[in-house]
Amino acid sequence: MSDAVIFAENDDLVSIGDFERSLSWGAEIEFEWKGVLYGVIRYGTDHKITIYQCGHPETEKVCETAEEALEYMVGEDRLRDVERTI
Repeated sequence: MSDAVIFAENDDLVSIGDFERSLSWGAEIEFEWKGVLYGVIRYGTDHKITIYQCGHPETEKVCETAEEALEYMVGEDRLRDVERTI
């Protein structure tokens, strides 16, 4: 399997700006990195962003901003750096 980021039903996400904008609009994003599936969602009354490895609730991180979510580690890589490989 490729190391590329695959956005389920979000093939139009091609930049960090697209990622941030989509989250601000309430998008639910799934992506695969090095064979591992991750999810990102904005929800709740305070509209915080939660990022996690699918199926592993202990990996969940709640973030105030999309910028903060981009610092989440996906394996050994920071999400911000993963996004730049698109």
